Amino acid sequence: MTTEPQADALAFRRALGNFATGITVVTARAPDGARVGVTANSFNSVSLDPPLVLWSIDKRSASYEVFAAASHFAVNILAADQVTLSNHFARPSEDKFEGIDFSEGLGGAAILPDCAAVFECERFNCVEGGDHWILLGKVERFTDAGRPPLLYHQGSYSLVMPTGSAAATGEENRHSAGAVGYSGGNLYYLMLQAVRHYEADYRPKQLATGLRTAEARMLLSLQAHGRLDRDTLSAQVNMPRDDMQQAFQELIRKGLVCEHGNTLELAPDGSRLADTLWQIARDEQERKFASFAPEDIEAFKRILQQLSNSPQ
Repeated sequence: MTTEPQADALAFRRALGNFATGITVVTARAPDGARVGVTANSFNSVSLDPPLVLWSIDKRSASYEVFAAASHFAVNILAADQVTLSNHFARPSEDKFEGIDFSEGLGGAAILPDCAAVFECERFNCVEGGDHWILLGKVERFTDAGRPPLLYHQGSYSLVMPTGSAAATGEENRHSAGAVGYSGGNLYYLMLQAVRHYEADYRPKQLATGLRTAEARMLLSLQAHGRLDRDTLSAQVNMPRDDMQQAFQELIRKGLVCEHGNTLELAPDGSRLADTLWQIARDEQERKFASFAPEDIEAFKRILQQLSNSPQ
């Protein structure tokens, strides 16, 4: 369906969410010592020579004045295990750095530990872009830890999963048949391949219900637990705060969820759709594992559960 952005701003935002991005916390300190940090997924590279990057901030943001006054800002690229930091800096707070471990970089901008990468930038330019300011920075130094990044996709947090070409897959399958080499003997690689094949069939069936994956998880969580307050539900489905609010409103608008103050519960239509989602999951599982003996499936479950609960 083709829609004009002005006709449905929420649908436009949801469509933009199909473009997967990394998640950053951008920090700065003004000359008077005021310190700010905001979660942003608008970061992008601009130029190698000179080394320029950009990100954008809502014109209504209370943090903008500090970024406008600061000589530098730091872009902290969050790693996959830093969801808590993303949520923390996305929430309004009088002092976002209370209880947060950080060091000072160029211009006093906060450098967060254990990030995938950090870019310390001199403020280069500021350009108006609709309802946002676009801030360009000249990278003066950077740190590359190479940790797996935290991603944002379709309104929820995601992780990187490597993929290969069709030609490579054929070669990999030939190796796998003989159980030789990296592809045939490496368990991590085999798990990735298995998940990719499972998702290729399962995800389209789930999306055919008209729900994004995170929205589907919300319905299933409400079905399993009954009424839940917004904070508890947010923690269970692992979505950024602003996108969670948008998802709440979308599910309420569709008549799938009922609102009771700060708590939510399934409406009758939502309960029926949750049943459909569970049935899709069960049918796909039965189809995928039909050729395996029950004892093999139980052994597989035990292995996955032990891996999931093993110390980091």
